[in-house]
Amino acid sequence: MEEARQYPTLMIYEIAKFLHVTGVVMLMGNITVTAIWKFFADRDGRPQVLAFAQKLVTYTDWSMTVWGVVLTMGGGYFMAFKGNFDLLGAGWLFWSQVLFVGAGLIWLLAIVPIQIKQSRLARAFGHGGDVPASYRALSRRWLAWGLVSTVPLVTATWLMVAKPG
Repeated sequence: MEEARQYPTLMIYEIAKFLHVTGVVMLMGNITVTAIWKFFADRDGRPQVLAFAQKLVTYTDWSMTVWGVVLTMGGGYFMAFKGNFDLLGAGWLFWSQVLFVGAGLIWLLAIVPIQIKQSRLARAFGHGGDVPASYRALSRRWLAWGLVSTVPLVTATWLMVAKPG
C-alpha cells in the first residue's frame, strides 16, 4: 500500500527530471550548434548569409535557449522540491545554481546586447551593401563571450551528473 502512494510522487519526480534534462539538452545543444554555424557564416562573409545567420541567432535564442532555460530551471527546482534536496546545503547543487546564474548574467549583460547591435547592422546590409567592420568586431566579441558563458554551463552540467561529495 505504501508503495502505491509513493508511485505518483515518484512519477512526478521523474517527469520533472525529464523536463530538466530536456531543458539542458535544448540549451547546451542550441548554444553549441549556433556558435558553430554562426562562426562558419561569419567566415563565408557574404552579406545575405550573415544577415540570415544573425536572424536565426535571434530566432533560436527565443525558441531554444529561452525555453531550455525555463525547462532546466523549472524542472530542476520542481525536482529538488519533490526530492527534498537542500538547495543551499549540497555543495554540488549550490555551485550548479551559481554557475547557471553566472552564465545567464553573461548572456544577458554581454551576449544579448551584442546580438541586438548585430541584428540592427544585419538588417541594414542584408538587402545589399557591405558588411561593416563593426559587425565583424561584434561577431568576434559574441563568439568570445559565448565561449566564456559556456564554461560555467558545462561545469554545472558536470556537477549535476557527478554530484561530487
